[in-house]
Amino acid sequence: MSIEIWTLYVATVLALMSTPGPSQLLVLTNSGVHGFRRSLATAAGDLSANALQMLAAGLGLAALIAASSVALAVIKWAGVAYLIWLGVRMIRQAKPDDPAFRGQRTKTPLRRLWMQGFLTSAANPKAVVFFAALFPQFISVDSLFWPQFLILSVTYIVLDGLFLSAYGLASSWIVQRFRGTARVWIERVGGSFMIGAALLLGLKSISRQ
Repeated sequence: MSIEIWTLYVATVLALMSTPGPSQLLVLTNSGVHGFRRSLATAAGDLSANALQMLAAGLGLAALIAASSVALAVIKWAGVAYLIWLGVRMIRQAKPDDPAFRGQRTKTPLRRLWMQGFLTSAANPKAVVFFAALFPQFISVDSLFWPQFLILSVTYIVLDGLFLSAYGLASSWIVQRFRGTARVWIERVGGSFMIGAALLLGLKSISRQ
C-alpha cells in the first residue's frame, strides 16, 4: 500500500468521524461521570466491537448479514432498545455531586463500562457492511490482501481511539473546571443524545422497510 493511498484513507476516515455518534457520546458521558481513565474501558469496548466487525467484513460475513433481513432487523432493534435503556438510566442516575454519590459512582466495574461500549458499537450491524464497502476502495489487487487489510484496520482503530480519547478528555476537563452541576448536566445531555440516536436509528429502520 502506497503512502498516497494510506493518506487518502486517513482523510476519508477523519471525515467520517467528524460527526459524533452514540459511542462518542457514551465515552463523553462516562468520562464526566466516572473519570477519564475509567472511560477508557468504554472506549476499549467500542474498539473491540469494531475489530470484530472488521474481521467479519474481511472474512466475507458482510454478505451473509446483508442478505438476512430478519437477522439485521433483530440486531438493529435490540440495539435501539439497549440505547434507549442506557439513555434513560443515565438521566435517572443524574444526581448532585455529593460525596456519598461520588463514592458510589467510582465503584462501577470496569467490565460494565467495557460492555456498555461494546454493546453500543455492536448495536449497529451495518458496520460490518460499512467496513466491507470501505476497505476495498483502498486495497490493491496487485498486493496481498491481509497485510493491506491489517493496515487499514489498525489505522481505523487508532484514529477512532484518538477521537474517543479526545471526547473523554474534553468531558473530564469540563467537569473538573466547573464541578458542581457540570457532571449532572453532562449525564443528562448524554442520556438525551443517546435516546435521540436510538430513535433516529429506529426511524431509519422504519423508513427503509
